[in-house]
Amino acid sequence: MIAIYKREFGSYFHGILGYIFVAVLICFTGFYTMYVAFVNLYPNFEYVVSNLTFFYLFLIPMLTMRSVAEEKKQKTDQLLYSLPMSMSKIVAGKFLAMATVLLIPVLWMCAIPAILSRYGTVNFAIAYSAIFGYFMLGCALIAMGLFFSSLTENQIVAMILSFFTVLVLYLMSNISGFIASTAFASYISIVLVIIVISIIWYLMIKNFYLAGTVFLVAQMILFLLYTKYNTAFEGLIQNVLNQCSLFERLGNFIYGMFDGTSIVYYLSIMLLFLFLTVQSLEKRRWS
Repeated sequence: MIAIYKREFGSYFHGILGYIFVAVLICFTGFYTMYVAFVNLYPNFEYVVSNLTFFYLFLIPMLTMRSVAEEKKQKTDQLLYSLPMSMSKIVAGKFLAMATVLLIPVLWMCAIPAILSRYGTVNFAIAYSAIFGYFMLGCALIAMGLFFSSLTENQIVAMILSFFTVLVLYLMSNISGFIASTAFASYISIVLVIIVISIIWYLMIKNFYLAGTVFLVAQMILFLLYTKYNTAFEGLIQNVLNQCSLFERLGNFIYGMFDGTSIVYYLSIMLLFLFLTVQSLEKRRWS
């Protein structure tokens, strides 16, 4: 795993991608720090961190798009399959390499509250809690991007899939406000979610009949539940969206609550998508 980690981490800085990622985050961290702290006179670095989440929409897809897709396109993934190590270690090495690239600008952020403390009163607990939550959010999104990269050999497709997923997560609280709270609206929303999951399942296993069977069974179960427990569907989709929003959970850290449940949630998302990535690569390995 160490060899995979070193290879992947080095590849980001042998080209320009790693430098762009780090430079963009550091530059905009400085810009928002100047705007919040020196223009508006707020020594609250957590406000800076809150603004920086927007750049994950572009930076995370850019960072993760080549992680597996490029290996598939160049056929070098065959070398990975022949290595004397489990696929989980290979995936872990790639994930940790990208997390380390993210860690570089995050460590730079850690120095800023100490600098701001020279000009005002800084709540270090809240500032570093926000930075930690920001890093955990980034790692969860990296795991998602790694999974989407494992589904295709086209980097652009991987980037688009990752971008729209991050965009939906970013706007999830706003999206929930546009969805009616009626039981039927929740039912239709869940139908659409099952369609998306079925498409992803098909991309993983490349078996139309199995994916179609799973889709039909899930729709039948959902329909039966809807007809029998109609009232339970009222407002369901809003509650689910608010609970599943990765970006909304960062708010707990920004407001000074070092939330253990949010940490567990971020770790669960990471493990889930790393597991799905392993399964996607294992399927290709034996196909």
